[in-house]
Amino acid sequence: MDVLFVDEAGQLTLVDVLAVSQAGKNLVLLGDPQQLGQPLQGSHPDGTDVSALQHILGAHETMPAERGLFLDNTWRLHPKICNFTSQLFYERRLHPRAGLESQVLDGPTPLAGAGLWFMPVSHAGNTTSSPEEVERIAALVRDLTAGGVHWTDQRNDRRALRLADILIIAPYNSQVAALSARLPEARIGTVDKFQGQEAAVVICSLTTSSPEQALRGMAFLYNPNRLNVAVSRARTACILVGSPALFEPECRSPAQMRLANAFCRYLELARTI
Repeated sequence: MDVLFVDEAGQLTLVDVLAVSQAGKNLVLLGDPQQLGQPLQGSHPDGTDVSALQHILGAHETMPAERGLFLDNTWRLHPKICNFTSQLFYERRLHPRAGLESQVLDGPTPLAGAGLWFMPVSHAGNTTSSPEEVERIAALVRDLTAGGVHWTDQRNDRRALRLADILIIAPYNSQVAALSARLPEARIGTVDKFQGQEAAVVICSLTTSSPEQALRGMAFLYNPNRLNVAVSRARTACILVGSPALFEPECRSPAQMRLANAFCRYLELARTI
């Protein structure tokens, strides 16, 4: 072939891309290194588990001009959400297209307008499921879809907010199952399920009561790529629902400080409800 395109090149290993590259005279890699990486199974020698896109980027978060093209416009995110994702994940190079500021909520809701919110729910002893967060999220969804809350899209079309306009994300399958049992008609899943999708409103259940109780440790729950995917599904509003203790981790290494940084910055920019 004259040109071979590799989509989601951040999820395909370098060795696989090298193998298929023999089929084309030119190779184009497409992807976002700040979203979910490749699923890993088994162990791999050092260096062989890197994706093709990571190999090109090296230590950079976004594509340097001398190595490729960075698409610096989002067609989805309200400017207030874009501001957060651009700061934390895209070296401040990502900008919203004109018209996205029109995407707002209005009506009898504390989420009127657009941006980031934090809904604190105190609980203890929870690891992979939180009934307290399930009930709080169910109440929030009920209030948002009761008929009085409206959403205006980027074309200035205004209509009542519907259940289909809401994504609910949780880090663990146990919490996904609990939320699905409580809200059987809602769109609920982990970030792995929703990468590539979007909604007017995204609700994220953090689930775990404290950093020490996080299954698979801080490296999973605080993973910045997973947070980026969750927040960037939202066109207008993103709400983190969780224990306040998660925003006060006792970091014991620079790596843990980097993991907590995105969470702490989110709380600085978010409104508490």
